[in-house]
Amino acid sequence: MSPEHVAIIMDGNGRWAKARGLPRSAGHRAGVEALRNAVRAVGDRGIKWLTVYAFSSENWSRPKAEVNDLMGLLKLFIRRDLAELHRNGVRVRIIGEREGLQPDIAELLREAEALTALNRNMTLVIAFNYGGRDEIVRAARKMAEAARAGALKPEDITEEGFSAFLDTADIPDPDLVIRTSGEQRLSNFLLWQAAYSELVFVPSYWPDFGSADLDRALETFHARERRFGGVVARDAS
Repeated sequence: MSPEHVAIIMDGNGRWAKARGLPRSAGHRAGVEALRNAVRAVGDRGIKWLTVYAFSSENWSRPKAEVNDLMGLLKLFIRRDLAELHRNGVRVRIIGEREGLQPDIAELLREAEALTALNRNMTLVIAFNYGGRDEIVRAARKMAEAARAGALKPEDITEEGFSAFLDTADIPDPDLVIRTSGEQRLSNFLLWQAAYSELVFVPSYWPDFGSADLDRALETFHARERRFGGVVARDAS
């Protein structure tokens, strides 16, 4: 069975550009085109959820010019592609810390979610200003506030209850996490949610990632036995 939810760490834009003697900005622009193609490819394969690591909470430490370029590309992607996503029944969700974002960026994210809120063909989750540890800390803070208000007792805290305080509260955990560029780490991405995800590391830089790479990753996923800590494999569906 195909995975219900695929998550992708889109890595290697800068190295792709460097290998071609191009500025990093060219790599990021090529990465946006790869994202556009990946959304279509995932939808064509009947996968209902796609989460992409677009901008981590650590990425703010990059040079200001690069950050500004990335913000511009985010705006361009949403403004240029939102209508098509909406026409194709794609719902857009954003996870990550919203507080402190530039007002125009925050409004753009709200607009994308509001316009597509009722779509059900597929959900594109964009992890923006996102970090897995930060998400867990924010969830713990919300849970502590609920306990202080008397709405929650310590003995009532469960894994399921904690999950309800995460950014991904109503999003299924990813079955498959793909990382491009050959790096083999999660880099603070979906740390709670990926506890039992299958991990596939692809050597291609993100701008070169295409349908064939996706299909190979799915083939690898299908060949795995998912036991979720048990002895007997469980159906991937």
